[in-house]
Amino acid sequence: MDCELETSIPDWIIEHPQTQRVFDALGLDTGCGGKSLEYVCRHCGLSPQDVLEQLRQIVNQ
Repeated sequence: MDCELETSIPDWIIEHPQTQRVFDALGLDTGCGGKSLEYVCRHCGLSPQDVLEQLRQIVNQ
């Protein structure tokens, strides 16, 4: 599965468990009712692109 901004946070964690620490550090709700990463970031006042970049760095390590 290719995780993107449209992917829900739970799906990110299922596919890439190591991303959990990014979500925790940013204080993002990992349950989030299945909302997309982009939606949750915007709702929390975070840049979706910046968060996506952090996640990709963790995944590519």
